[in-house]
Amino acid sequence: MKKSEGVDSKSNQDEYKLKDTKPELGERWPHGGQRGGSGWISSERATSTYDLVEQMFYLYVRVVKAKDLPPNPVTANVDPYVEVKVGNYKGKTRHFEKKTNPEWKQVFAFSKEKIQSSVVEVHVKDKEMVARDDYIGKVTFDMHEVPTRVPPDSPLAPQWYRLEDRKGNTKVRGEIMLAVWMGTQADEAFPEAWHSDSASVHGEGVYTIRSKVYVNPKLWYLRVNVIEAQDVESQDKSQPPQVFVKGRVGQQVLKTKLCPTKTTNPLWNEDLVFVVAEPFEEQLMLTVENKSTPAKDEVVGRSSLSLHQFEKRLDHRPVHSRWFNLERFGFGVLEGDKRNELKFSSRIHLRVCLEGAYHVLDESTMYISDTRPTARQLWKQPIGILEVGILSAQGLQPMKTNEGKSSTDAYCVAKYGQKWVRTRTITESLNPKWNEQYTWEVYDPCTVISLGVFDNCHLGGGGGSGAKVDSRIGKVRIRLSTLEMDRIYTNSYPLLVLRPSGLKKMGELQLAIRFTCLSLAHIIYLYGHPLLPKMHYLHPFTVNQLDSLRFQAMNIVAVRLGRAEPPLRKEVVEYMLDVDSHIWSMRRSKANFFRIVSLFSGVISMSKWLGEVQHWKNPVTTILVHVLFFILICYPELILPTIFLYMFLIGIWNFRSRPRHPPHMDTKLSWAEAAHPDELDEEFDTFPTSKSQDVIRMRYDRLRSVAGRIQTVVGDIATQCERFHALLSWRDPRATSLFVIFCLIAAVALYITPFKMVASIAGIFWLRHPKFRSKLPTTPSNFFRRLPSRADSML
Repeated sequence: MKKSEGVDSKSNQDEYKLKDTKPELGERWPHGGQRGGSGWISSERATSTYDLVEQMFYLYVRVVKAKDLPPNPVTANVDPYVEVKVGNYKGKTRHFEKKTNPEWKQVFAFSKEKIQSSVVEVHVKDKEMVARDDYIGKVTFDMHEVPTRVPPDSPLAPQWYRLEDRKGNTKVRGEIMLAVWMGTQADEAFPEAWHSDSASVHGEGVYTIRSKVYVNPKLWYLRVNVIEAQDVESQDKSQPPQVFVKGRVGQQVLKTKLCPTKTTNPLWNEDLVFVVAEPFEEQLMLTVENKSTPAKDEVVGRSSLSLHQFEKRLDHRPVHSRWFNLERFGFGVLEGDKRNELKFSSRIHLRVCLEGAYHVLDESTMYISDTRPTARQLWKQPIGILEVGILSAQGLQPMKTNEGKSSTDAYCVAKYGQKWVRTRTITESLNPKWNEQYTWEVYDPCTVISLGVFDNCHLGGGGGSGAKVDSRIGKVRIRLSTLEMDRIYTNSYPLLVLRPSGLKKMGELQLAIRFTCLSLAHIIYLYGHPLLPKMHYLHPFTVNQLDSLRFQAMNIVAVRLGRAEPPLRKEVVEYMLDVDSHIWSMRRSKANFFRIVSLFSGVISMSKWLGEVQHWKNPVTTILVHVLFFILICYPELILPTIFLYMFLIGIWNFRSRPRHPPHMDTKLSWAEAAHPDELDEEFDTFPTSKSQDVIRMRYDRLRSVAGRIQTVVGDIATQCERFHALLSWRDPRATSLFVIFCLIAAVALYITPFKMVASIAGIFWLRHPKFRSKLPTTPSNFFRRLPSRADSML
């Protein structure tokens, strides 16, 4: 039984690992440019645009327009639409009402793999509201006569074709303009085409299945330096107001501190920082509020300012301050004349600018994909090109049930820098093949590309589908600096999702990745420079400010991308930007603790080895250490060269076992497999919690026990540091006296005695044989442990 369990756990580990794949990348074209030629060209014809994906052939039908369509004899008008039929697949254009010369300009793409017909039929029909649609005419093409278009040739020109009757014998009234050709996914018609892979999708859902490229909204930090205000009056004239300023941009609300004195001319000189996106749709709303009672604030003035009037700062130069008038609060429309009676107006002194020299963080710095400042003038030249071929997914899990049938409608999203991409949705397939390739400019190699696979739950168009959310299937992150230059990586990445029920593998994502270097010298130069623009270090934000600003930036990105067509929905953007990475969980705490422990493992093993040398476990090794020690004593100038030589040799030795694959999600490192079910339930609990009192009490007690151990370790580290400080702080006068006298004697002795002799005696003493050792602690250790710490002063 134990043996079988061991085999199962080993197979699970293999399932969670990266796998090598050997896809047939690049393009191959038949002889003569037509289907049915005498075979394939012997050499591969790889292009620069689509050489990282497997070639997929499609039959394209472009329906442009029609003219002189005959009207219905009964209704005397025509509501035309076109139906393209290839075997069992049918694609329909939208219909026009009462139009004899309609223009559709639609493209249909039929996967060559699934075509089981030798003819392409294009039917023109008249839509009827009640009865069966009337047949107007058709055009038929023989599949063997369809030309093959080879990019970068120009697109195939559409032609006019006379319509034929149902039997195809005689011509009927009306013509249709068409183009029919065989091409690949490299064709420019591919992204906008209706695909036979998603033939079951109709209506508005068609727009949600297309592949799209999105651009991140251009984000700015808006810095509002609130300096002072003048002539602020409260409603209660008997006492001066004690006021603060509240700033609002969209959903973001920030407040200054309460002015410490009650005065009509308050002073703050305080910064409020917001995140805003171009085009600027919101306004800066400022209100001056009086703390009339501890529980009530009254508005004494307000101002609404357009963001377009503020200057854009590209460095740390000072910005000119300006006075802005405040509208007196409480004057309505009926009292408009009183505004002219006012002898003065309250006003506020501001210094406002849009910061262009910062990078607006909308993702975690651990997985950052872009480090450029907002202002385009400050961008450097790109140092490389990242090309990603999103090939396919294998073995996806069914994500939903439609009419009793389990299915998955999968699409992939990739995010790097300012550019988001989304592949087309392949419906009702657990092994979808996308074979789409995308390119990004790289400005810093120490950045991460994130790819996520999702199940599309919005294929039905309207009808209350807005309540649905696209389900997560899994995510992959790849750090570019871990990739070798100009090498094509073809790997299958496990798609892992952690759920309250535990870790689950949802399938595998097959990618082809190439990082091409444009300037190696520039990359080497970057390694010696800060990751973020220099303003982050010259005038940094606080940790709390950064957390708040990142949250606001993520919200803005999610809202703006959700307004695109098709929308990149909020749940997708939040998952890609790791919106919940800061939330505490027992599993993450354990994982981070053991990450620290593993880092100390090298130091611990080194100290163990030194302990074995010290205690003569292996006399030969100890004697060799003696020899090396005396060589370094005799020639102290060799100490540093020896250390660096050892590190060089260790680096060369480790080259053999260097990682051959890009990084992927590690289940052991994440403690995802060993997590207790209750810990997972706690991790996926809402915030604030929705659990019962008994569960919360149990979890609180567990948290206290874990936090108690962490508290003890932190306290021990603090105690040792305070004891070092106590050596010279005279907290223990006798101990400090002894240490000061010892320092004087040591200084004189080291001045008189040659350094080599001192080092030799110390080394021989440290390496002495166990026969000459005592099991009691040493005198320096005893002295150090007796030093006081500030733990005595703690309650």
